[in-house]
Amino acid sequence: MAAAVRQDVVDARRIVVKVGSSSLTTAAGGLDADRVDALVDVLAKARQDREVVLVSSGAIAAGLAPLGLDRRPRDLARQQAAASVGQGLLVARYTASFARYGIRVGQVLLTSDDVSRRTHYRNAYRTLDQLLSMGALPVVNENDTVATDEIRFGDNDRLAALVAHLVRADLLVLLSDVDGLYDGDPRTPGTRLIAEVAGPHDLAGISIGSAGRAGVGTGGMVTKVEAAGIATGAGVPVVLTSAVHAADALAGRPIGTHFHRTGKRSADRLLWLAHASTPRGSLRLDAGAVRAVTERRSSLLPAGLTGVEGDFTAGDPVDLLDEQGRAVARGLVNFDARELPRLLGRSTHDLAQEFGPAYEREVVHRDDLVLLHP
Repeated sequence: MAAAVRQDVVDARRIVVKVGSSSLTTAAGGLDADRVDALVDVLAKARQDREVVLVSSGAIAAGLAPLGLDRRPRDLARQQAAASVGQGLLVARYTASFARYGIRVGQVLLTSDDVSRRTHYRNAYRTLDQLLSMGALPVVNENDTVATDEIRFGDNDRLAALVAHLVRADLLVLLSDVDGLYDGDPRTPGTRLIAEVAGPHDLAGISIGSAGRAGVGTGGMVTKVEAAGIATGAGVPVVLTSAVHAADALAGRPIGTHFHRTGKRSADRLLWLAHASTPRGSLRLDAGAVRAVTERRSSLLPAGLTGVEGDFTAGDPVDLLDEQGRAVARGLVNFDARELPRLLGRSTHDLAQEFGPAYEREVVHRDDLVLLHP
């Protein structure tokens, strides 16, 4: 039975709230001002004794009706056009609604590069932290206007989990059009709401739907559960419920699904490396190198390399593959793709003698490496 009050929710002082398109817009596109105002009412109250970061979908959906589109377009160019129109409408609506409470809004648009490259990551953190310290409420969204398929998050659930880690939040609240995680289709009689998730074992055997009901967003329950896994694994508890229950969720009442933290905060770059970066290529490892990387947590040396795939430059993320071609780790490579073929299977000592001391270094340093299936 769920506790009367969720203490980790009550104690949270910095909160990230993510709201989906279906909770802000009509199915035909266009913002629903009443829904936006209702959400703002809740967040303004929560902000009286907490810091709040809002991750808001809705830009593309908000741009559909003004552009005469009756559904979300499939092609990237029209999605970007809809986002360009809709993002302005979305932020203007939030600005006006929060102004009723004297709260300033700051817009922050991110692509995956902004949290997958270390310098961008630090800049994003400084911007968000400064906005909070100056009393503004950041409204974060993926920069759909310029994001290409290669640098897209794909859904704002994952973005919200990464932002929660980025700003060192104490809580992540995911709001959608479903009031929690069920053990089947919630429209089917007999399905049960899962109130508490202490770890992956609580999700064993559960059928998780992949699509939202409203048809204007990109995420479904699968993306929300994956986002909850990212956040809780990084030490941030998660509450998943519908937008109409936002006030109860933030008050710590036993509403929706409560995902308990399963891990501790990791080094910033390791979380984004695992969940936000897009590999630009891959390195094939022999059995000994796989054991060194996965079991001893050692750096990857040229001697363990058997192959190189992709077109990447030093500093790019690459997947490390075992002999069966499975990605066992991801890391930041220290060499360009064109340099590596001549290094395969050779010791750093031999390479330094032939090519100079610059080659007496790791291909991927252990501090820039994360296991994908630890």
